[in-house]
Amino acid sequence: MSYAIIRNTNYKMKNLAGIYRHNERKNTHYSNKDINRQNSKSNYSLKDPYSTYEKVFRDIRKNYDLKGMIKKVSNVLCEFIITSDKAFFDSIGEEETKRYFQTAYKFVANYKNLGEDFIVSAKVHMDESTPHMHIVFIPVVHKKDKEGNVISKVACSEFWKGKNSYKILQDNFYSYMIKSRI
Repeated sequence: MSYAIIRNTNYKMKNLAGIYRHNERKNTHYSNKDINRQNSKSNYSLKDPYSTYEKVFRDIRKNYDLKGMIKKVSNVLCEFIITSDKAFFDSIGEEETKRYFQTAYKFVANYKNLGEDFIVSAKVHMDESTPHMHIVFIPVVHKKDKEGNVISKVACSEFWKGKNSYKILQDNFYSYMIKSRI
């Protein structure tokens, strides 16, 4: 395998509309000249959001009684961008590329006990020079409150605790993909 790349970005509520429009290809014009709109029909979802990211976030938060104070400065969603190099995808072909992204999706669903329920969207973009997937999720941690009750909480800073948390993510992702024989 050439590379197994995963990188994270955190978003505040004010960013969600723009990220939604980009990932779900709702815009009519893009500043990114690498996007070939004729190839957008080849994009596909591993998890399709039923509405905007903001609406899905609010619904999940309510339905799962997610705790955590949400302020204007709070990061409420995270996004993994998962890819490899173009030569790798060219060499493995369309079916193995799909398997690569399905395997990556499974990794994310299980990472830090996240669970598929907190994944808002998983979109594979085939309309740029290198295939890649955007997985948008709520950074939920499961912990005990002051009374000892187990709660689930939106807590980006706790989800990414430790200054080497991104390095650990990248190392674990690469190992998982290698073990999955991608």
